[in-house]
Amino acid sequence: MGNIMIKHHLLISWRSIRRNKKTFLINMTGLTTGLACAILILLWVNDELSTDKFHDNEARIYQVIENLNFKDGIQTIIETSSPMAEYLVDHMPEVEYAAAAIPPDWFGQHLLTVDDKNLKAIGQIVGEDYFNIFSFKFLYGERAKAMNHPNSMVISKKLAINLFGTTDQVIGKTIEFEHSMPFRVTGIIDDLPGNSTIQFDFALSTKASKDTPPWTSLNTWDSSGPQVYVLVRKGTDITQLNAKVNRVREQIAEHTIRQARLVPFSSLYLHGKFVDGVPVGGRIQYVELFSILAVIILLIACINFMNLSTARATKRLKEIGIKKVVGAKRKTIVSQFLTESLLTTFLALALAITIVWYLLPRFNLIVDKNLALQPNGQVFISLFTITVITGLIAGSYPAFYLSGIKTLAVLKSQVKRSVGDFLTRRGLVVVQFTASIVLLFAVMVVYRQIKFVMAQGMGYEQEQIIVLPVEGNLKSQRASFESEVKQLAGIQNVSATTHSMVGHHWSWGLDWEGKDPDNSTQFEIFGVDFNFIETMGMEMVQGRSFNREFGADSTGIILNEAAIRAMKMENPIGKVVADGQLHIIGIVKDFHYKTLHNKIEPIIMMMMPSDVKYAMVRIEKGKINQALDNLHNYYKSFNPGYPFDFRFLDSDFDAQYQAERKVSVLVKYFAAIAILISCFGLLGLALHTTEQRTKEIGIRKILGSSVPRLVSVLIKEFVFLVCIAIVIAIPVEWLLMDKWLSHFAYRISMQWWMFIGSGLIALLIALFTIAGHSINAARVNPIKSIRGE
Repeated sequence: MGNIMIKHHLLISWRSIRRNKKTFLINMTGLTTGLACAILILLWVNDELSTDKFHDNEARIYQVIENLNFKDGIQTIIETSSPMAEYLVDHMPEVEYAAAAIPPDWFGQHLLTVDDKNLKAIGQIVGEDYFNIFSFKFLYGERAKAMNHPNSMVISKKLAINLFGTTDQVIGKTIEFEHSMPFRVTGIIDDLPGNSTIQFDFALSTKASKDTPPWTSLNTWDSSGPQVYVLVRKGTDITQLNAKVNRVREQIAEHTIRQARLVPFSSLYLHGKFVDGVPVGGRIQYVELFSILAVIILLIACINFMNLSTARATKRLKEIGIKKVVGAKRKTIVSQFLTESLLTTFLALALAITIVWYLLPRFNLIVDKNLALQPNGQVFISLFTITVITGLIAGSYPAFYLSGIKTLAVLKSQVKRSVGDFLTRRGLVVVQFTASIVLLFAVMVVYRQIKFVMAQGMGYEQEQIIVLPVEGNLKSQRASFESEVKQLAGIQNVSATTHSMVGHHWSWGLDWEGKDPDNSTQFEIFGVDFNFIETMGMEMVQGRSFNREFGADSTGIILNEAAIRAMKMENPIGKVVADGQLHIIGIVKDFHYKTLHNKIEPIIMMMMPSDVKYAMVRIEKGKINQALDNLHNYYKSFNPGYPFDFRFLDSDFDAQYQAERKVSVLVKYFAAIAILISCFGLLGLALHTTEQRTKEIGIRKILGSSVPRLVSVLIKEFVFLVCIAIVIAIPVEWLLMDKWLSHFAYRISMQWWMFIGSGLIALLIALFTIAGHSINAARVNPIKSIRGE
């Protein structure tokens, strides 16, 4: 009996679809589009949530972070001192392995040589037990012994093929690092998955680096910069262990503002933002944002289905009445309409998967991922669940509404639209357009904020600057290099720095006369060479920049305005700090070296010519090609064996806002889709309304109503609904986008015209959608309209 009923439901559903082709097409388009968006977002969200979760012991891997307890608040850094790793293993039995590392984003690219082949690759320096903590797949070599020797090097499969042409017989072979240090290959790992935050081509042992920069300055308890990873033993109470880790700093130094603690390593990707020592979000906010977007778009599509199915109720009333007369129960009728809804939804799912398959390569370019539609149990279950829930939600209201109509009223054609039914359908239209208007407003705000960020003055001239790594002969003969390069056509100036000008490097405390004992300000350290301020186009507020004519500049420092404010120092030029070891020679105007999410922090510039990592070359405007050709030719002869590996500084700056740019693009697309689906629903209701009012339109026309007058009668109800949506959307827009903008230290203000503009755009789109159909309906011959009734 059950199978017969299901077949009957499917047959009736198919006949209903064939009878109502326009409604079905509108519903199918809306549901397909909504499901396609949901699938794309599901794939992205699933990839984000799986980041760093692939390690065998993922639940037991922790990272040491530190809270810096300042007087005006707590600053959290995801780094610590390298001796922390050895201390935790030696003093805490709950810790199975611990390893310090200089991560890839700090250690960066380095030159590797095999025979006559030179290749740049991204590396990191890791402790002996690093690969006992992280389960990167070893293809060759022994995981437990890979980092036992000072000259050990573990390389990726890709790097092995690039250097040796194969992965076979590579273990034990030698790779020369920076033309100076030979390393022996002790392991080859498989290429790292895309959902790993740690991406590197090779790993060196900390044993080889302990006596060489930058590890020498970082291998002390006073330093910060290295990252320490911990694998805790099974059954460890992490709360109790953290209570012990919290006290480590106090045991090492009696007076300290630093406090260490353990956090799950895999959580930092999504929950990496801290305020006053408390995690407040991070990329998880984008995961939540796009999950909400998927729900909103699906909800809009479901509302279309509910509205159009309920509006078409009058055409199926006889069918329902006859079924009730012959004994059909209400649950049978409900199941009939839910079956019809689910059938439509699963057909939409099939089309949506086809669309996703076609669009996925372009979507990957936008989100910078390598997502794929692959057989995956979790994704399949999610898709099935989403489809069923969508079908049930979309079909629930028409199913229960239609099945609840009284049999006698149906057969006598005395069914009247209730006020509740009228308000529900109109209310759903308002919900649709409210969501669409909010998304339009979000597009405006995100676009303007990104534009504001990119146009914001950084406090230095970032355009026309080329960044070169200081390596090879540039380390030992940099003065000669700078002197010769300045003579090249198209080159304006040259200098060098320890700082990439993008992001945080390392900080330092400072003592000065009259310092408040409670003032625990940390200063960002900029190691520079002569000509740095001039090359970068920075502005001196007081004093002077570093100059070769002043022999005492080796102990001189330049502070920024934020540093002087933090020190509350008057007439700073000439004053001594750091127990008389340094003296202030100048004040530079504040400049940004982090994103505009962060406020400008205190900075100390000091002469560190032997430690610089980046050469900054300023090119004259309009001479980029000429200058690059000249610089390239000179570099090849000056630094043989090293590739001319350069980048533009403004490109590094732009790269900091990739996440915001992706959000901007995706929100723009999804807002357009939400508006499109809403308009499909509006068009469907307009079709139904004009059909219901065919006789009224004919009589009005006979009595003298003009086409414009009839059109206004037909569309005024919809205009009123969109206007209500505009009013409701305004406070929602302000609350949501004010929260998003609060993550920027420097932000735009939301203007009144942006609220009105997003509403007007939605209104115009709605008018355009229904105006054409309304005009056609108003121009129909009135005699034909009345006769048709």
